[in-house]
Amino acid sequence: MGPNKFVHLTFAIGGLLAAFVLARAVDWGWSYFAKPNDLVVNALAILVAGSAAVVVYRNERAYASIVEVTRELEKVSWPTRKETSAATIVVLITVLISALVLSGFDAIWAFFTNWFLR
Repeated sequence: MGPNKFVHLTFAIGGLLAAFVLARAVDWGWSYFAKPNDLVVNALAILVAGSAAVVVYRNERAYASIVEVTRELEKVSWPTRKETSAATIVVLITVLISALVLSGFDAIWAFFTNWFLR
């Protein structure tokens, strides 16, 4: 694929995603009138999305934009495995504490609501 493998991969994944969404939309629209033929729906979606992906791929502005995005992503300093693990543990502990606090408030509110309604 060469040095622009992420650029090519972006257009390929975009085309596949567009084909999936288009197939679901056509299937949904067609199902109001009759039972859709899956082969026709999927072939139509792949044909239209593939054509759109090729047109966008050949568009100089779109291609330059994706190249610029991939170049900027190369400059990002990604966290190490240790930093990611530490941040994940912090998030899990924070969520656990928040859940306990909210559960306590809910129990207190339920107690006073039941007491008031009796």
